[in-house]
Amino acid sequence: MNGKTIQTGFFFLIFLLLFLAVVRIFTPFFTVFLWAALLYVLVSPLYSAVLKKLPNSGRLGALVRSVMAALFAIVTVLIIISLIVWIGVQLYHQMYGLLKNLRMYLANNPDFLSKELGQFSLFIKDLTLGQIDLSSLNVKAQIQVLLSSSSQKLLQVSTSLVKNVGSFLAGLAFLVFTLFFFLIDGSYLFNLLVRVIPIKKDYIMQLAIKFKEITQNLFMGYILVALVQATIAFILFTIFRIQGALVFSIVLFFCTFIPIIGAGTIWGPLGIFKIVTGDVVGGIVFLILSGILISMLDNLLRPLFLKDRINLHPLIIFFAILGGVSVFGLNGLVLGPMIVILFLTVLDLFFVEHGMNPERSDTN
Repeated sequence: MNGKTIQTGFFFLIFLLLFLAVVRIFTPFFTVFLWAALLYVLVSPLYSAVLKKLPNSGRLGALVRSVMAALFAIVTVLIIISLIVWIGVQLYHQMYGLLKNLRMYLANNPDFLSKELGQFSLFIKDLTLGQIDLSSLNVKAQIQVLLSSSSQKLLQVSTSLVKNVGSFLAGLAFLVFTLFFFLIDGSYLFNLLVRVIPIKKDYIMQLAIKFKEITQNLFMGYILVALVQATIAFILFTIFRIQGALVFSIVLFFCTFIPIIGAGTIWGPLGIFKIVTGDVVGGIVFLILSGILISMLDNLLRPLFLKDRINLHPLIIFFAILGGVSVFGLNGLVLGPMIVILFLTVLDLFFVEHGMNPERSDTN
């Protein structure tokens, strides 16, 4: 082994150690960088359009860019956080009230579902030739225990959130700070990243374009559509006096990502419940309006926003979101499908580099 080989190996070892150290240093701020990058992609077109109408040369131009970047960063984060805080407070009150009323209803109606559960257990017993007997199970008691534990967990989560207000505010400050510099020096930081990554510049540019497209289209075609559906659902639930309207609307937001069933998972049982409890006309009208204004809206808005720019099967998107949330938490809502689509893009680039021509078009 000659001296040059030893020197190369030693240099690679130093590089690897420093790389791991850099990753370790920036890991605590991964969430800040991720959401700052996503907000930058969404806000930068408007930011650039505003700057074109203002002085952009000399010291005055630099001052204007800094002031506008600060305003955009602060206002963007404040709008998002205000909505999150308002929804969080309302969600807590509605969930607490919903759980409380359910417990009171079960206590005041001891015969609730007794006949139905008895008939169901008898049906199961006959169906299984006596092998399965559900009559010994006290389903109502289990429901009451579940409601009590849910109230306690809700209180624990609320207490934990209050205790972590300091770290939450610090995270917001870091987010504003990072978004500000992304708006000011986005091009410089991107060029620096291109220089550091040992991949062809053309490939880096394609990945950057794909990242921008994914961010915009995921937001417009999935998250924004889900938000519109949840908002309409909240209005309908409020009009039809469904208790816990905000709670069900938020659950509906996540259900919109489920293929085929989607939002009907929520509004369907709610409408049936209204019919079963005696409000037949109201339940039927509720089901019709929900089907038209919530579920059919998905078929109209999603193709309009996406326009085949994310040509990926909804089932893959669904499991990518589900898996992303289970691995990355809330970040996985965006990270899951983003990683899958970027992986397919890198795979296409690999095939192009090696002269392959696979018959697949799900990333084109």
